[in-house]
Amino acid sequence: MAQDTIHRRTFLGGVAGMAGIAAAPGVFAQGLKLPSSPVALSIVDVAGNLALTQKAFENYRKAKPNLVSRITFTKAPAPELPGKIKAQQAANRVDIDMVLTGTDALSAGVEQGLWIPLLPQQAGALPKLGEIYLDGANKMQGLASGQGVVVTYYPSGPLLEYMPDKVKAVPTTAQELLDYTKQNKNRFFYARPANSGPGRTFMMGLPYILGDSDPKDPVKGWDKTWAYLKALGENVEYYPAGTGAVMKELGEGSRDMTVTTTGWDINPRVLGVVPKEAKVGAIKGFHWVTDAHYMCVPKGIGDDKLAVLLDLMSFMLTTEQQAYTYDEGYFYPGPAVKGVTLDMAPEESQKAIKEFGRPEYEKLIAEAPLETPLDPDKMVVAFRMWDEQVGGAKRK
Repeated sequence: MAQDTIHRRTFLGGVAGMAGIAAAPGVFAQGLKLPSSPVALSIVDVAGNLALTQKAFENYRKAKPNLVSRITFTKAPAPELPGKIKAQQAANRVDIDMVLTGTDALSAGVEQGLWIPLLPQQAGALPKLGEIYLDGANKMQGLASGQGVVVTYYPSGPLLEYMPDKVKAVPTTAQELLDYTKQNKNRFFYARPANSGPGRTFMMGLPYILGDSDPKDPVKGWDKTWAYLKALGENVEYYPAGTGAVMKELGEGSRDMTVTTTGWDINPRVLGVVPKEAKVGAIKGFHWVTDAHYMCVPKGIGDDKLAVLLDLMSFMLTTEQQAYTYDEGYFYPGPAVKGVTLDMAPEESQKAIKEFGRPEYEKLIAEAPLETPLDPDKMVVAFRMWDEQVGGAKRK
């Protein structure tokens, strides 16, 4: 998901799973000594991830006051962060300790060499990821080039979301969607893929739906996809900078249909931004394009802080803390590790998902193929090609 979340956070419940886990200052993390006095951490979120994880981060601070004095949380647009980090690194003044990101800023950071390599270099300070992750999360970990650690995961999309009182004939194929947009100009739109989870999931899902020659190669294998997106774009008024603006317009009635994911369907309805009666549909032959959020550490961080950050990452991957990631459906389901069930989540999360979740998701997740997104280098290329060929002139 992109950073522009419309989410607000109010967790219920106390500090979970913290008994007996305070680390002594002398403990080492893969050759890195933990500091003798607590450090202050700065965490920047460019993915909307704090909606899922902030309570767990705060639990860590409460559990380990000997390691962390305070945690400062800030948010930023994903496309802007790599340049900011690069400038800080050039000035030798890095003040960002951890970045919470989707595949967008992760990919840009890998391409530009911004992140500290974590795996396999620091594997001994982390859980055995291949053993604890869900299969889909483990595959998403493989996209990180060892420079990020998956903290949340979901099957994502692409799905269509629409208002049933406005859309009487719901498109079931790519051609029907194109025909709908021709007949209902400016009633369908989606956000710029470089800063939108649903936007990029739609872009990466089309090669599977359209039967393109190589769904993993946007340069040589997406002829049908680029042609389709250009044709669709003739009937799109503009492309918002992020998904929050899309859902706001859908909820206000100025648009009737958009692309979505499981989380972007459930959560805005929980919050009342989109009416509860909104419906979703899947285009025939669709494949899930999975998504995840990662914990990354910029180069330039001292070893003492890195030792704490590795300990923090391990804490975030415990089942007790992962249960918070169900949230209010924002990244549904949310947990990246095995054995985390909805009944472990805060009561607020359980209530929201029972009321606003969709029974059909279980069947779709079980039956439709799961595909990983593009590799980081290809992702950057796809974003650039979309900006240049499809939506650059219509961005707001």
